[in-house]
Amino acid sequence: MIDVVYFAWVRERIGVPKETLDTTAQTVAQLIEELKAREERYALAFADISALRVAVDQELSTFDAPLAGVREVAFFPPMTGG
Repeated sequence: MIDVVYFAWVRERIGVPKETLDTTAQTVAQLIEELKAREERYALAFADISALRVAVDQELSTFDAPLAGVREVAFFPPMTGG
């Protein structure tokens, strides 16, 4: 089981802030493909992953990051400084 957390417009498009999933995905990219196949709202949220950032167990990561042993994956738009 893995916790998937959504922030900002990603959360708005999907409609939930967090969910716990049972996944066979080996990488973040594979998890995204599984999510996109679930429902149209996920497909829309993940249509352009260049507009997304990902954190794995609360550390900024890449889409090819492995999920073995991971407890949480979070998706959010790029942060802007200020």
